[in-house]
Amino acid sequence: MAKRAPTSGGKNQLDPSSLSAEDLAKLLTKAGTEPITEDMIKEDIAEGAPTNADGRLNLVHYAAWLVKVKAVVNCHGG
Repeated sequence: MAKRAPTSGGKNQLDPSSLSAEDLAKLLTKAGTEPITEDMIKEDIAEGAPTNADGRLNLVHYAAWLVKVKAVVNCHGG
C-alpha cells in the first residue's frame, strides 16, 4: 500500500520520500514521455539505486542517482 501524506484539502497524496517501486513507476510514467515499469525500477535497485531502510524509494534520491549514473555512462563513452 502506498504511503500517503494528508493535505490541507483532506485528500491523501503520495509521499515523495517513501514510494513503492510501483508508485514511482506510475509517477515517472505520468511525468515523462516513455512508460516506466515497476520492473525497471526494481532493476535499478538491483544495480544500486538507493532505497530507504524499508525498501521504499525517495524520489529526490532516486533522481540524483539517475543523474549520477548517466554522468558516469557519458564520461565513459556510453
